[in-house]
Amino acid sequence: MYMDEKRFVVALFGLAVAVVVGVLAYQFIAALTVSVFLYYSTRRYYTSLRRLRLPARVRAVVVMASLAIPLLLLVSYAAVLLIIEARQFVTQYALVDVAATHVSWLDGAESVPDLTVEGLYSAYQSGQLKPFVDFLSENAMVLTSVASQFFLNLFITTIVTYYLLVDGRRIRGWLLRFDDGAIIREYLEAVDEELEAVLFGNLLNVLAISLIAIAAFTGYNVVAPAAVEVPYPTLAGALTGIASLIPVVGMKIIYLPLTGITALPVVLDGQSSLLAYVLGFLLIAVVVVDTIPDLLLRPLLSGESTHVGLLMLAYTLGPVVLGFYGLFFAPILLVVGMTFANTALPRLLGASEPDGIHPDQLRLEDFS
Repeated sequence: MYMDEKRFVVALFGLAVAVVVGVLAYQFIAALTVSVFLYYSTRRYYTSLRRLRLPARVRAVVVMASLAIPLLLLVSYAAVLLIIEARQFVTQYALVDVAATHVSWLDGAESVPDLTVEGLYSAYQSGQLKPFVDFLSENAMVLTSVASQFFLNLFITTIVTYYLLVDGRRIRGWLLRFDDGAIIREYLEAVDEELEAVLFGNLLNVLAISLIAIAAFTGYNVVAPAAVEVPYPTLAGALTGIASLIPVVGMKIIYLPLTGITALPVVLDGQSSLLAYVLGFLLIAVVVVDTIPDLLLRPLLSGESTHVGLLMLAYTLGPVVLGFYGLFFAPILLVVGMTFANTALPRLLGASEPDGIHPDQLRLEDFS
């Protein structure tokens, strides 16, 4: 009786700790979900670096740096180009006065300042930046809160992903200790393998879409007149590949604005006949970059046993139901649930072992 009471107290304490940890984890569920997503997306890359005989910690740093640094440079480069191009466009078509009549805090801005330290300082001294400074001051609390929340989540994501890469084997070994007739072990191993297959497939999909988009946009520029060329086709193609992770809208958030940016100067200059080229670019983007790769690549890179249709639904409905982090959480939850249904549940119900996955379901190794 004494041992039963002692176990009950220990179990109650463990339950209390689990509840506290769960509540704290829920406060940062977005960062933790993205960390798991990044871990499984990059684990094969991390493992492949063993050939270089690098220590585990060095390999983790290399993996994260090789993803974070190019992404940071890409986004920074895109932001700088967007500011420069927007300034040139505003200056060329004299849109400052038009904007000032519709946006109150732009009133008094007579021109766009030079994007240099001297230009911005001169604009500040002359009072040209006063409307912007007032706007930032009035919304300082909101902007500070958003920025601090972003960097906190970024810090958590970085730390958790790093230690998942370094200590992933230890965590896996600890979980596999909870074995009950090999059912738990079989299930956890199956979940681990399928998550890696599905999420690594996402990374390959991003790379493939980026290369296809770069080739398509560059090819269009070869035949299109200079007035309707796509600006920075390499950058636009890389951003299109990254945007393919976003469900429903996906690549459209890149190539539709890009189409508008390409068409707007032509329309303002009265060269309507050149819009046929812009329409051709939109057709190339929809068919060659968006539709065909989606039909061919997603089944190929959907994992070992997860149904591609369900996976697409998870990517689509996850953000709708859960918000931003649902984009990463929903496919993980789908894999966990479907793997349980395929491995542990039949054995718990006494069903016979399945012969394999559906014959129409594609496997990654079938194309390796």
